Amino acid sequence: MNVVRIVIADDHTIVRGGIRLLLESLEGVQVVAEAADGREALELVRRHQPDVLVADIAMPGLNGLDLVRRMGEESLPTQAVILSMHTDQEYVHRAIAAGARGYVLKGSGIEELSMAIQSVFRGEVFLSPAITRPIVECYLDPGGSRAIPGGELTPRQREVLRLIAEGETTKAVANRLGISAKTVEAHRSQLMERLQIYDVAGLVRYAIRTGLISSDP
Repeated sequence: MNVVRIVIADDHTIVRGGIRLLLESLEGVQVVAEAADGREALELVRRHQPDVLVADIAMPGLNGLDLVRRMGEESLPTQAVILSMHTDQEYVHRAIAAGARGYVLKGSGIEELSMAIQSVFRGEVFLSPAITRPIVECYLDPGGSRAIPGGELTPRQREVLRLIAEGETTKAVANRLGISAKTVEAHRSQLMERLQIYDVAGLVRYAIRTGLISSDP
């Protein structure tokens, strides 16, 4: 049996440790590294070239979806499984659009996570059964399909949105990204217009709902 090499990424130490213990109990699985944030995870994927990344969505630095997107942009060979508490179709659509091959709910059993890992390792797509049915029904119902707001945001716009949602001032965002304050204001105006959200509180709620930032204190 081929050994599946895995990197785990989750910003909660206890959760990350629990996932590692579960995975190491499986035959044919080797956890080669674990990361507490998205940027660290990207570096570990670059270094170890694992077969599978198991990652949460909401992480500091670089969230799970942007992490997966960056992996695709760099043509890294690692397949991604998103492990999330969110059952909303929007999260699932965004994960698949970012390049994830698997989406597993955190409340699932270890058998389901094992199946997801083996499936993506074989080049297949795996979604938790609990979320598969509503997604299929959405596609079967012509009137049920809907656009995902903000799905067309650029990487820069997502960075600006994340920093604004984290409470950074315009000047701080400009300094972090190496752009002018005027450019930050332009990005914020474009974000509000595209998302049809016209206050910062609304942008914060949107960022939490789509996994750009965590709602945890």
